[in-house]
Amino acid sequence: MESKQLVTSITEAVLKRLQQEGQALQPAAKANTVPVGISNRHVHLGRADMLALFGTDKLTCFKDLSQPGQFACQEKLLVAGPKGAIDGVRVLGPLRGSTQVELSPADCVRLGIEAPVRDSGDVAGSAPLTLVGPTGTVVLSEGAIIAARHVHMHPADAVKFGCRDGQRVSVKTGGPRGLVFNEVLVRVSDKFRLELHLDIDEANAAGLKNGDLVELAD
Repeated sequence: MESKQLVTSITEAVLKRLQQEGQALQPAAKANTVPVGISNRHVHLGRADMLALFGTDKLTCFKDLSQPGQFACQEKLLVAGPKGAIDGVRVLGPLRGSTQVELSPADCVRLGIEAPVRDSGDVAGSAPLTLVGPTGTVVLSEGAIIAARHVHMHPADAVKFGCRDGQRVSVKTGGPRGLVFNEVLVRVSDKFRLELHLDIDEANAAGLKNGDLVELAD
């Protein structure tokens, strides 16, 4: 019995030492780093379109997202363009004043549309698209965009980084596919948590995954 306890104690001590050494080898996070959040294709619905597509204006939460008050929904849609369709596109909540579909450049090629790169909410004159839900179909004359890369900041983060709402900054990534993202929109609100939002094409180009740290360039 004593022998088994001794082996257990030695094993725990070795594992603890290895963990400490592993942590010591990790580079310290720099003061100007920002965590990455990767956005796949998704839909923000206005109330009227929600009613038409699902027969209700009540969204069902699937999981909370990193930004406070934002959540992924159980509800999914088929989105269709002139050359193809993509099924299972998730709706994000809460409901908005108007419907917006956020796609990657690769999605646009698949659908056969030319969506502009826009800041979220700027859908005037954007690409048309058709949404198909369980209780109806909505034909959008505009609303499909490629979301402009942006970084969410709490006001305290903006002070720390010396940034202001609406400013455009550059972000530098590391690793074997490191690059610099220019024209990153800064969005500041006391409802935000610090995070850089990229679409899946951008993240793949830089070899990034959720939670990776990138640097605000000088």
